[in-house]
Amino acid sequence: MSAQRGSPGFSWLALLVGLVGLGIAGMGFYQGLQEGNARPIVSWLIGFSFWFSMGIGMLFITMIWYVFGASWPIIIRRQLEHALSAFPWLALVFLPLLLVGWFYHENPGILWKWLNPDYVLPGGETVGDDVLYIKKAAFLNKDFFTIRVAFYFSFWCAWAFMLRRCSFQMERDGNACWDGRAHNISAIGIPLCALITTFAAFDFFMSLSYHWFSTMYGVWFFATSMRAGLAGTVIICYLLSTRGSLKGIYNQAHRYDLGSLCFTFTVFWAYITFCQYFLIYNANIPEETFWFNIRELGADWLKNSWWWIGLFGLIFGYFFIPFFYLLIYTNKINPKRLLAICIWILSFHIIDLYFNIVPAQKVADNTVGFTVREFSVTPWDIASLIGVGGICTWAFMRSMRKAAPIPIRDPRILGSIHHHE
Repeated sequence: MSAQRGSPGFSWLALLVGLVGLGIAGMGFYQGLQEGNARPIVSWLIGFSFWFSMGIGMLFITMIWYVFGASWPIIIRRQLEHALSAFPWLALVFLPLLLVGWFYHENPGILWKWLNPDYVLPGGETVGDDVLYIKKAAFLNKDFFTIRVAFYFSFWCAWAFMLRRCSFQMERDGNACWDGRAHNISAIGIPLCALITTFAAFDFFMSLSYHWFSTMYGVWFFATSMRAGLAGTVIICYLLSTRGSLKGIYNQAHRYDLGSLCFTFTVFWAYITFCQYFLIYNANIPEETFWFNIRELGADWLKNSWWWIGLFGLIFGYFFIPFFYLLIYTNKINPKRLLAICIWILSFHIIDLYFNIVPAQKVADNTVGFTVREFSVTPWDIASLIGVGGICTWAFMRSMRKAAPIPIRDPRILGSIHHHE
């Protein structure tokens, strides 16, 4: 029974692994500040963004299921509600990145350049004298950025708390009115979360290259987060169905529906990503096209590593392979095959985040402008991914001990248990 309700031993092991991983990543973080090297700080952002995007996806999925009153995913939804307990800890993980802008006086813009008005841009102009920054200074400034970040995390934590409270309280007293409250909270939360997450994507990722702007960027982040959230859901359900509380309950029909959703958002991600590229290509505005140019060509005008990442990592690895794989019915219903493609999707989700984050860092000036960081996986990347993952796993296991693994008092639970194709 302890394994089904979140083994204390395993949860503490996850916490230990998480703290060790964050400790190692923190050493790199400190070393990067001492040496003025942004790459270890970028690693911290990568570790945060991977698990954060998965959490955002799971929050949206949970709210969508509540709004539609779907019965089939109820046994799955409870696992997502446990996962939502990680949001306060993700806020703490993000905090060091925010503190750098306030207290690292040598270069507060080591990650987000606009935090340092004295940062020298290619061509010798400083951020403070850059007309494109001046036009955005009312939005991109330290004080307002801090307020926005506090508001973002307050919203995500509050909505996760309210959804969990409704679900867990219904489990305690059996009052179906809690389901109606969760429905109303979700109906309000979906548009609010969409707006807030869009601005968070602008702040956390798009503003790494503050000259650039894309109206599609928030939708891209939503799409990639949904893919990560669905893939993470499949992995959790597989583990719980083979050795935990969902054994004999999570069935072929559940897998088929989750696999179909994975397929849907694979297509949606490709559509949004292509539209973003096509619109910028068609407009051909230098302040926008440079974002793709530095991800295709190096200072020698030859293809850099990001061109190959975009071709083989994103187009083929993140789209075509999952697309054709999930077209096959048996791949969606076979537990191990579905698990395999979801692990694949998460692996290339990391590549997608690399593609959006790492090239924003300048390495050196040259005759054509500047050289960006090439693709590489550092020990700090691995440590931060494991560290944040350990903390999120601990939060998940800790939450499992607070509520039954199956919401047996949900009025539609039988529809989920007996779900069939």
